[in-house]
Amino acid sequence: MTTNPDLVRAFFDRPLEAYADDPEGPALHQILLACLEAGTIRAATRGEDGTWTANAWVKQAILAGFRRTALAELEGPGFPMFDKTAYPPRHFGLGDGVRLVPGGSAVRRGAHVAKGVVIMPPAYVNVGAFVDEGTMVDSHALVGSCAQIGRRVHLSAAAQIGGVLEPAGARPVVVEDDAFVGGLVGLFEGIVVRKRAVLASGVVLTGSTVIHDLVHGRELRQEVPEGAVVVPGSRPASGEYAKARGLQVAAPCIVKYRDERTDAATALEQALR
Repeated sequence: MTTNPDLVRAFFDRPLEAYADDPEGPALHQILLACLEAGTIRAATRGEDGTWTANAWVKQAILAGFRRTALAELEGPGFPMFDKTAYPPRHFGLGDGVRLVPGGSAVRRGAHVAKGVVIMPPAYVNVGAFVDEGTMVDSHALVGSCAQIGRRVHLSAAAQIGGVLEPAGARPVVVEDDAFVGGLVGLFEGIVVRKRAVLASGVVLTGSTVIHDLVHGRELRQEVPEGAVVVPGSRPASGEYAKARGLQVAAPCIVKYRDERTDAATALEQALR
């Protein structure tokens, strides 16, 4: 099967109604899956200036697969599974170099999982996601649809990397190289976590969350700076009702920027690899 990205783009980079009923659609869908898995097509790309932009045509093509296919029972161990036939579970071979530890994890077709990735059970990687070399996806972690995860990232237990397919132009969540995402962290609505950032356990960030940089005395949105160390925080809620009851609202805070001491605290246990 050819895996020519240009051929795929020429077919799918059109209005949906132009190819929704095209008889060549099923064959091009299979090539799309192969390109996504190979990483030659991605749901979002990083520009030279560091800006991440969604590739709307890729996300639209993924959505077209859902719309074109019907619900069916899928083969597999254990209890029955029922899903759209366009995106069955992905099967790996030893040559893929992925350490998929037994215990109930699943990776959907159309997800790129590079060599050296470790997936601890149970974890889930959805269609359109990109997980680069050397990353650890720990137990109960989710890599949502079209999320972009860099090299040597650690997604700790129960980290939730939200997915997005609609609207097609919406940027997915991005976690760049060497970032450390602590347990029970939630990342949603296109937030970008830059290289070497550290998110302490329990931090929840969305595209509209205000991040308080205590080091530089500023407020940030939509992006965690390179090397920033973010911890959960709180601030008093506004209004007399809240004041009378001592209510607080979440306010994630950058308490410092990464140094040697932080590197030691977040180092992955290489013996486990």
